[in-house]
Amino acid sequence: MADSDNSRTLSPVTQGDLHSFVMESLPTNPELAARLIAPLDIFNDDLAFTVWREWCEARQRLIEMCLRQQGLETGLVSMVGSPSSAPEAWSVADEEVGYSSALKEERRASAAEDEVAAILWETPARSSAGAAAKLHAIVTKGQPCVTSDEYPWPQIRAVIADLLRIDAKTSTPPSNTLM
Repeated sequence: MADSDNSRTLSPVTQGDLHSFVMESLPTNPELAARLIAPLDIFNDDLAFTVWREWCEARQRLIEMCLRQQGLETGLVSMVGSPSSAPEAWSVADEEVGYSSALKEERRASAAEDEVAAILWETPARSSAGAAAKLHAIVTKGQPCVTSDEYPWPQIRAVIADLLRIDAKTSTPPSNTLM
């Protein structure tokens, strides 16, 4: 939106769609990405993984608030035009639909997401899944889109897949086959 104070474009993700969110973020190897959304009890001893899940919730809230604010802004523009062309009409319509309030909520959600991300960066990972979760958050925050083929995004997604593959091998019980 040209008039928005926030030029971020976030992909829409619903609370129940975290699996798809992780899968889209790791298109290099979707089967391994599924390990990040495995039952939480598997990763109870890795605080980084727990903080990552909190970050995912904060990120989801930010996405929801961004989409709400953008929708209200679009509605306002269609109702009264741009704020510079009709400042008084914009102000009246804004109070009616709650755009400024939504913008403040989005800013709070952004600050909360940044705060949890900072905690995540400071939290040492105790497993390759925890390290992969931290990298996932970095990729999600930094890449221009979830399928970016520009350097270094595919390479970072490949490292995440490697970490998840390593974790899968170390957490799989040994087979009973003889060598």
